[in-house]
Amino acid sequence: MTLKEFTYQLVGLKDKLFRFSARIVGNDELAEDVVQDVVIKMWNKREERDQYENLESYCMRLTKNLSIDKTRAKNYQNIGLDKAPEPIQEALNPYQQTAHKDTISHIHQLMQNLSHKQRMVMQLRDIEGMEYQEIAQILEIPLNQVKVNLFRARKSIRKQLLNIESYGL
Repeated sequence: MTLKEFTYQLVGLKDKLFRFSARIVGNDELAEDVVQDVVIKMWNKREERDQYENLESYCMRLTKNLSIDKTRAKNYQNIGLDKAPEPIQEALNPYQQTAHKDTISHIHQLMQNLSHKQRMVMQLRDIEGMEYQEIAQILEIPLNQVKVNLFRARKSIRKQLLNIESYGL
């Protein structure tokens, strides 16, 4: 594999790997280090590239494992999901954009109350848009556990949102 081919394959994944790592390690600089380590490992294994069915899933799993290792080594906490950039639809007026941004920010804050596994599953499914099977491979858990964690996470968020609405907050 040439450098050009390698770069083409991993450039599209870089941002997704960074966001996922940042959720785990809680530090942008450390997340950048993790992504750099993933790229180096993938470069060193470039000749074995054909062995992987899904390069993205493999890179996400590698990112998860390296991020957890870094977290354990440095005793970092998870990043607040409110730091994640969220796309805002351009067709919205400024008031709607602000309301949308506030709602997303509030949901991210509520996600901080979830368990680590529920938060990772919800991040991968609802924010990154990954398939259940890919999430199971990345997190190395059974498919039914992915679905259970996602169901419980969404139920918890929904309950918290309904409680807030009923109190008029």
